[in-house]
Amino acid sequence: MIRVEDLNMHFGGIRAVDGASIEIGKGSITGLIGPNGAGKSTLFNVIAGLYKPSSGRVFLDGDDITGLSPHELFHKGLLRTFQIAHEFSTLTVRENLMMVPAEQPGEVLWDAWFRGAKVRAREAEVRARADDVIAFLEIGHVADEYAGNLSGGQKKLLELGRTMMVDAKIVFLDEVGAGVNRTLLNTIGDAILRLNRERGYTFCMVEHDMDFIGRLCDPVIVMAEGKVLTIGAPAEVMRNEAVIEAYLGRGLKNKAGVSSAAPP
Repeated sequence: MIRVEDLNMHFGGIRAVDGASIEIGKGSITGLIGPNGAGKSTLFNVIAGLYKPSSGRVFLDGDDITGLSPHELFHKGLLRTFQIAHEFSTLTVRENLMMVPAEQPGEVLWDAWFRGAKVRAREAEVRARADDVIAFLEIGHVADEYAGNLSGGQKKLLELGRTMMVDAKIVFLDEVGAGVNRTLLNTIGDAILRLNRERGYTFCMVEHDMDFIGRLCDPVIVMAEGKVLTIGAPAEVMRNEAVIEAYLGRGLKNKAGVSSAAPP
């Protein structure tokens, strides 16, 4: 689904991403982990179109998408969520979902004035899809609540729901577990697994919660100092001495012992 070839992203003299090459398979839930400053968020943002890389290429389904804007990637089916949810706080949950589909006829003044039937028909379709998303995520109890009043975890669910309002090929999740209580995190994890298994969604997630990664992701890509350190199954990655050292440091690794140490 995604192929990244020899990607570099430099900020002045800082090599935030240094020659990274990865693949994200269609239908997978791929984890992207690493210690702070490893370059994972920068790599994530280059793929998602927030940054144009210093060099290297990014491909989506074989098409070169290097340097395309988030808006252009949206129309190609590449979507992302954010660590801090970007909801419309004064709109309801249902209205937030209905805002997502592009090029709705009601956005065109001529159609709004003279093609009311067309506008109403399309609005009914979008509303039905929003209601389907609400039912799938089991958030009917907050469907008519202003999004600004939701808890942090509920906002993350809403972010996930917004990706369901269009035909996404791949969704990038940016620390979906950050600031979310364990109960709601389990709900979010269940929704991601169902979307993957029942609707064929492909996901890639940056995440620090290793229990969450271990439950959802295979494979896991580990970065350190801007480079790809290793790729493998979660249990395999957690036993990798280079991964333990990258997280804990050489001195702490020696004190902790490789067998008992694990990334936070």
